[in-house]
Amino acid sequence: MEARATTLSENSVFAIPRGMLGEWGLSVLVERDAKKTLLDTGGSISAAHNGDLLAIKWEEIETIVLSHGHYDHTGGLGDVLPRIGHRVKVVAHPDVFADKVAQYVQKDPPHYIGMPFKRDELEGLGADFHLTDKPVWLSENVVTSGEIPMITDFETADPGLCVRENGKVVPDPLRDDQALFIKTKPGLLVVLGCAHRGIINTLHHARNVTGVESIHCVIGGTHLLRASELQMEMTIAMLREFGVQRLGVSHCTGMPAAMRLAQEFGPGFFFNNSASVVEI
Repeated sequence: MEARATTLSENSVFAIPRGMLGEWGLSVLVERDAKKTLLDTGGSISAAHNGDLLAIKWEEIETIVLSHGHYDHTGGLGDVLPRIGHRVKVVAHPDVFADKVAQYVQKDPPHYIGMPFKRDELEGLGADFHLTDKPVWLSENVVTSGEIPMITDFETADPGLCVRENGKVVPDPLRDDQALFIKTKPGLLVVLGCAHRGIINTLHHARNVTGVESIHCVIGGTHLLRASELQMEMTIAMLREFGVQRLGVSHCTGMPAAMRLAQEFGPGFFFNNSASVVEI
């Protein structure tokens, strides 16, 4: 085995072990090159609770990567950091602390969906923030995406996800959206947070950053829950063109999109739930 990805928190729960929690959000522990990296921390207590049930050795986690600044990916920091018990590098985009809100109906007031902690509070719990929009190599074979260029003409940021700037609510370009790219012999393992910048944009970027053409496995949130028919068709076509062999969807994929992907990819498709383990 070269790499392992264990999902600590997701909307739904794999049956074993008993007592696992499902929660809107995502958290995935990645093991590669004898290093442990945690992508996101779920919405609140679930990642810590489930990690305890799975007997995760928290103290061995060297790096936390935040895929973006929404609460459902950062809300577990307050429970995870004390379990790690030492100062830990937290890699994120500079926009991760932005004043993020959701407003899908203009007449409704925007509601806050950003990180539920202040930076100094998290630093007091052991977080050592490394804020950058560039890829960060965490080991020989593991790299963060950094800011993902939007190059397709069918993927756009969700217009209901906004940010408050200078007292005004404006669409959030979600520049802080990022993923993890892991090199393995069969090809890349790509671990998505929410893919707010587009799953296909992310996979194009994965090739460019790593220099690896083959994409073997993709897991995580795909943010296809509001995808148009055109976007679904183009996404499926590009996933096939990339040669993706295994596709494990989570969190913000949406059931209609998940069912479509299941029909298209057959045995290569799976639901990546809490307690799911992917080994390559």
